[in-house]
Amino acid sequence: MKRLHFISIIALILILNACSYSDLASPSFPAYNYSGDQYNDYGENPFIEVAKFPVSTFSVDADGASYANTRRFILDDHQIPPIGAVRTEEFLNYFQLDYPFTDFSHPINLNGEVSTCPWSEDHKLVRIGIQGKPLSSDQMPNSNFVLLIDVSGSMSNPDKLDLLKNGFKKFVDAMRNEDRIAIVTYAGSSEVILPSTPGHQKTAIKDAIDELGAGGSTAGAEGITTAYEIAEAHFIEGGNNRIIMGTDGDFNVGISSQEELVELIEAKRERGVFLTVLGVGRGNLNDATLEQIANKGNGTYEYIDNVRQLKKVFLYDFGKFFTVAKDVKVQVEFNAENVASYRLIGYENRLLSQDAFEDDSEDAGEIGANQNITAIYEIVPLNNPEHSSDPTFSIDFRYKYPQEENSLEMELPIFDEGNSFSASSDQMKFTASVAAFSMLLSDSEYKGNSTYNRVLMWLDECNLPDQHGFKSELIEIVEEAKDL
Repeated sequence: MKRLHFISIIALILILNACSYSDLASPSFPAYNYSGDQYNDYGENPFIEVAKFPVSTFSVDADGASYANTRRFILDDHQIPPIGAVRTEEFLNYFQLDYPFTDFSHPINLNGEVSTCPWSEDHKLVRIGIQGKPLSSDQMPNSNFVLLIDVSGSMSNPDKLDLLKNGFKKFVDAMRNEDRIAIVTYAGSSEVILPSTPGHQKTAIKDAIDELGAGGSTAGAEGITTAYEIAEAHFIEGGNNRIIMGTDGDFNVGISSQEELVELIEAKRERGVFLTVLGVGRGNLNDATLEQIANKGNGTYEYIDNVRQLKKVFLYDFGKFFTVAKDVKVQVEFNAENVASYRLIGYENRLLSQDAFEDDSEDAGEIGANQNITAIYEIVPLNNPEHSSDPTFSIDFRYKYPQEENSLEMELPIFDEGNSFSASSDQMKFTASVAAFSMLLSDSEYKGNSTYNRVLMWLDECNLPDQHGFKSELIEIVEEAKDL
């Protein structure tokens, strides 16, 4: 009922204001508490008539936290997560899909396709893929890292501070000699535990990490301010300047509300320092605030639930710590001759107004080196016998280089070639399966005839590289969710 109520409100706004669907900025939603954890519920995007609102605009989202958190709910806690914990875009973008990268004139490459929709036979799916430029270690710019670590009393559980310390030491091992790292902690107040130190002093850095212990209250805002001061003091022009924050998000001293913390981060992001937010723990995880801090702070948000996830974040996906394109926006204009209506699956809190697309002051998402981003639209096609002669839609993209403030444009026309879902690419089959799984977990009214067994069948038809076993683990998660 809550979700239906949200959709009714959106529909009423559309009618009363007669505005473009993409002119609806994401409203502010209060966080709700789930056994101590806090989540925002953004509802879900409805179907939009192309004849009235042909343009859809959104910011990319490179986070993966929602999927890792959901995995812990299902495999460790043996329960279905609350609806607010499930964000489809973070399910899609958790996985490495190896989209091609062939045009080095841009830091991102584009691809897409159309197929029939497996959960609604009269509908079709549109997949949009974005791939970040691959960088080898010697191609990555020199880095100025600041570890911002929550050492308050709530971090004393083994799945919090100890897990982060393990991960940060793996991160230090991956650092190059020319990189620098500082450590700032916060409990009742902030403290600089390690001044900015060259990467070749790995033993000294690890010793400082080993000495960290938990106790006291949580002055998160003070820690954030201190970390930015350290990052700015050692700023590398043309380099990679980044704060990596590890916390459960249980802020309780000084600035502590979601709105105030977001305002603080928005003021800091203009200084050229990027942000990675790592959430840990259960029982007081403030997912609502951590996700928003990352979104508004030129950053990404990941959740750490086990040692394998540590390796994924700190080693396998190391390129995410190096932004290749920032403020990446997508604007899709649907062809009214071919499409009756459309629905963007996920990205509910990443919607942008149509005007924001060309506004370079408008913040949007970042893409890291060798990182892929996926968005999926479900469309209701029109019976146009000439549908293959014109693009089903055209997509415009805007992005900025990490150190620039003026955006550049790209475009990608996509044609409907009449492919069935079974004849689509493995990337389409896999991402559609992930999207359907997300809709099942949140009991979406748009899940169609999706079932857990159907998702398992679709996944079984995929043949994608799976070097670290995360795609095969998804099958285990779906099977467990089916039993729950």
